[in-house]
Amino acid sequence: VIFVDADQIVRTDMGELYDMDLKGRPLAYTPFCDNNKEMDGYRFWKQGFWKDHLRGRPYHISALYVVDLAKFRQTAAGDNLRVVYETLSKDPNSLSNLDQDLPNYAQHTVPIFSLPQEWLWCESWCGNATKAQAKTIDLCNNPMTKEPKLQGAKRIVPEWVDFDAEARHFTARILGENVEEIAEAIPPSSESDAPKPDHDDSSQDAKDEL
Repeated sequence: VIFVDADQIVRTDMGELYDMDLKGRPLAYTPFCDNNKEMDGYRFWKQGFWKDHLRGRPYHISALYVVDLAKFRQTAAGDNLRVVYETLSKDPNSLSNLDQDLPNYAQHTVPIFSLPQEWLWCESWCGNATKAQAKTIDLCNNPMTKEPKLQGAKRIVPEWVDFDAEARHFTARILGENVEEIAEAIPPSSESDAPKPDHDDSSQDAKDEL
């Protein structure tokens, strides 16, 4: 199973990830980048509790991960994770970011295969030096600038504007809205390349297509 966050852009054939040898480990995640030195003060996993707990292991980001179901069942990884969760959940200060903190905390007993860095690029933590090699781009939060994700998407991902235009047109068809009014809200640079729905299509036809 491959999980991909909704705010992530894939730029590669995911079959490569599906066929990857996870070296017998039930889970695979990509470690957080450490290229962008401006963010060093925000890398909580390199100090205090997490630094002591990880003991040199990387802290992984949960925006993209792989589960080897056969190995997961064979090693009772789910049971082990539930035991760890039950223990930590008694402290309200634990697991503030559950989907990420739990597997990272439990990786001493449920080992994680660290995916190559190219499998998850995020501007906040990785900087621009490695963007060209990115197989996926994650629109992760930037704790320094707190830039809204949609605003960041238009700036970071060149193809995003065209994707947005296509989605706007399709949504307009589903809702029976005026496509021309939707088009006026789209920047001219993207509108020319965006797919144009036929004006004769009814909203019911669009719903059937969906």
